[in-house]
Amino acid sequence: MKLMLVRHADAGDADSFARTGQPDHLRPLSPRGHEQMRDAVKGLRTMFAKPDVILSSPYLRATATADVIRREYELPSVVTTPVLEPEALPEDFERWMRDQPRHDAVIVVGHEPNLSVLASWLTAGSHVANIEFKKGGACLLALGRRPKKGEGAMRWLMGPKELAAIGTSGG
Repeated sequence: MKLMLVRHADAGDADSFARTGQPDHLRPLSPRGHEQMRDAVKGLRTMFAKPDVILSSPYLRATATADVIRREYELPSVVTTPVLEPEALPEDFERWMRDQPRHDAVIVVGHEPNLSVLASWLTAGSHVANIEFKKGGACLLALGRRPKKGEGAMRWLMGPKELAAIGTSGG
């Protein structure tokens, strides 16, 4: 399985949004975040063939990021799951994936530091985040038939500017 992990794009300042009184799960992408993801997704498409499924945290900023990706890949929908919410553990994701249909290519959209922990869990078997995703950044993991602790290999990690540059250059 190929698993691409994507951090949601820019959603503005969390503290400023909190002052609106709305819950954090409703914080949207900023105009900059929409632009950032529209540019970065062109590089994602160059680096990653069409996925079987796109999975996303149910938080608005993640689903909006996933929707930009979905449109670029011309997929009909995004699957949301609480195992990608900010407080979720990598074991939750691994367990949830065991109960899903088998896929060869999956894109996951989530949050920091959870994506870093998930990548570290799947590659090194550790809860210690050894990498950091920039907003709108992504990495590609090569896994066995299903995600499993410590059995993956990281193929690449890029920020949104690098992805946009690849998309502009065509690979």
